[in-house]
Amino acid sequence: MTPDALTRGRPLRPPWAGPLGLHHPGDSVVHRLPATAKLLLLALTGVAVVLPAGPSVAAAGLGVVVLVTALARVPWHRTTRGLLPVLVTAVVLAAYQTWVRGPALGAEVALDLLTLVLAGALVTATTRADDLLAVVTRAARPLRHVGLAPETVALTVGLFLRTVPVLVQVVGESRDAARARGLDRDPRAVVVPAAVRMVGHARTTGDALAARGLAD
Repeated sequence: MTPDALTRGRPLRPPWAGPLGLHHPGDSVVHRLPATAKLLLLALTGVAVVLPAGPSVAAAGLGVVVLVTALARVPWHRTTRGLLPVLVTAVVLAAYQTWVRGPALGAEVALDLLTLVLAGALVTATTRADDLLAVVTRAARPLRHVGLAPETVALTVGLFLRTVPVLVQVVGESRDAARARGLDRDPRAVVVPAAVRMVGHARTTGDALAARGLAD
């Protein structure tokens, strides 16, 4: 069965570009903020969501993030792409916390999770990848004292984030191939090909780094 036959009658989903592929150019106030300031605000948001404040405060925080996203004029399909697993996780966490500690805490945990994920998506949507990695390089400068170059840290972070969408794409293609062979219920038909392809991708990346003198 050909790939065209597999996808005929179904819209093709665009491949997920990963955290560094969601940048949406613009000239809003949020876009013009320095990358350092946005990452600091994101860190403060992460600290704020772990502080117990009640579901009403958590809902207000989520509303602020949604409002800022609208102010940045970022297309919602970019911000919410891949949000379904987060919603499922939030529902599961809310159900568990409701069972263990009550509905108020359950709602707060779910709202805090959504707030943090949307805030992170907003940062990547309004900040160029190079700017984010430049901040990582500056933040890693103290590591020079222990013999670790900041550029190496930034390269490692960049490679990791670039690998995530590759992994998502490889798993999706392996699942489609297994479904074409009638093996979609066999985990090995998905895991083994995906693992082999990711090992190949890692070797190719390593060879490319070695060719540029970055193997160490």
